[in-house]
Amino acid sequence: MITASDVDAFRAGDEQAVRTIYREYGRLVFVVANRVLSNRALAEEATQQTFLQAWKAAKSFEAGRELGPWLATIARRAAIDVQRREARRAHDDLDSVKAGDSSLSVAGPNIDQTYTVWQVREAIDTLNPQDRELVRLQHLEGYTHTQISEMLGVPIGTVKSRSFRIHKLLAAKLGHLREDAVS
Repeated sequence: MITASDVDAFRAGDEQAVRTIYREYGRLVFVVANRVLSNRALAEEATQQTFLQAWKAAKSFEAGRELGPWLATIARRAAIDVQRREARRAHDDLDSVKAGDSSLSVAGPNIDQTYTVWQVREAIDTLNPQDRELVRLQHLEGYTHTQISEMLGVPIGTVKSRSFRIHKLLAAKLGHLREDAVS
């Protein structure tokens, strides 16, 4: 527990008081930094920078104020500084990055694709829960009819017939999308 004398000693620049403050608020500062950075090593670096900056600015800390929020603010700013520094680090030329590299961003879908996806999701949402689950397992999770049969504990023939019926129903609901694609 931090006492008023600890805060006064901290404001005076006492190294032992800085250690006491670090023991009390180090976790808070680390959590704030880690939330910004999502990287443990960088958050540890930001935590060190926070306490160094706090120690340098301790004389300006107003007596009677809460120390935690002040340190959290410094931590957030220190983490943002670390994040900006990391973003400025040397990057490879775009020409030297391979075409399939995961660091390359891909342009988002156009409005027509977004509309089509929305229509398909709307159609799937009209299905009963068991049919939606079958569509999810087959098309989103990539399971085979045999695997779905085992997972749901139903005969494979039932999975196949339900799948056929569902696809026929969805094709009827979404036939206009196929017509739009042909035009």
